[in-house]
Amino acid sequence: MNEPPYADATVIGMSKSRVQRQKSQRRLRMLISSAGRRVSLLRCFRTEAESLGIDLTVLATDLKPEWSAACVEADQALAVPVAGSDAFIPYMLKVCEREQIGLIVPTIDTELLAFSRARDDFAAIGTAVAISDASVVEMARDKFATAAFLKSAGLPTPRTETIEQMRVFDEEWSWPVLAKPRSGSSSRGIHRVGDRDELARFAADEPYIIQEIMRGREFTVNLYFDRSGKLHAVVPHERLRVRAGEVEKGATSRDPTICSLGWQLGSKLAGAAGVLCFQAFLSDDGESSIFEINARFGGGYPLVHWAGAPFARWLLEEALGLESSAGDHWRPDALMLRFDDAVFL
Repeated sequence: MNEPPYADATVIGMSKSRVQRQKSQRRLRMLISSAGRRVSLLRCFRTEAESLGIDLTVLATDLKPEWSAACVEADQALAVPVAGSDAFIPYMLKVCEREQIGLIVPTIDTELLAFSRARDDFAAIGTAVAISDASVVEMARDKFATAAFLKSAGLPTPRTETIEQMRVFDEEWSWPVLAKPRSGSSSRGIHRVGDRDELARFAADEPYIIQEIMRGREFTVNLYFDRSGKLHAVVPHERLRVRAGEVEKGATSRDPTICSLGWQLGSKLAGAAGVLCFQAFLSDDGESSIFEINARFGGGYPLVHWAGAPFARWLLEEALGLESSAGDHWRPDALMLRFDDAVFL
């Protein structure tokens, strides 16, 4: 016997109502720490929250939120102590408990270790921190430790020594070389040293490492791990032009050598969780080399998102206990051309 013509409509109407109720129950308050200029990152989270039906409130923190474009863009902004200071984590814990924050996304290197070490304290008040284990963060923050880790893991990396070791064994090196702060980021303090005389005159007010210069195409390789440490996506983008340490023009690439390097590294990173990225060179003869690991979102993440690998969505799904859509399905040859914009107050 045929169903009455309104039967399906009634069922569909009930289904829609049920979906709407489910969506209305999906609420999340998240915090982007040291938000600075990360307006694009914030917008990625908002876009994915809307597509998932999540009622998302975004808080942003910075030393001077009135000088932060991302803080202006956020639903709420707060001033916080200096990242890494003794007051930083206790203050952030109070903020998260008071504001009922479900997810924190750290963004700068100087706060990563503090957040990682306090991850259980945040979990105790119901706040998930998108951060790897402290052992991974400590290794990634120290360029000399990074080189040692890569070498022990059998992964290609440029020769790296402390500046003190270099001064002893300089005759074994080919010049010029790069001098980098051992815990630097964003291309800060990098010097090209032409010869041993220049090295002898080199003065630094912080620990430095010396690294051989690599040549070829430069890539950032973006990695997404779930909380269990499973690697779901490896998304390289070629750094076609760089300004102040961040990619200005870039394009996603499925170069097999670089992609394979990402999966190999991911298999060695015990304790990795959330978003990481690494820098690599690919020479004209096909040789690859990793020279830096970052245990956070890279500055070029919006390109990854546009190419179809929405790490922001996957973090939201995980924070709310939704079924994960994470996977390695993204478009190569997606091109990003960055430009300057401004916020006016």
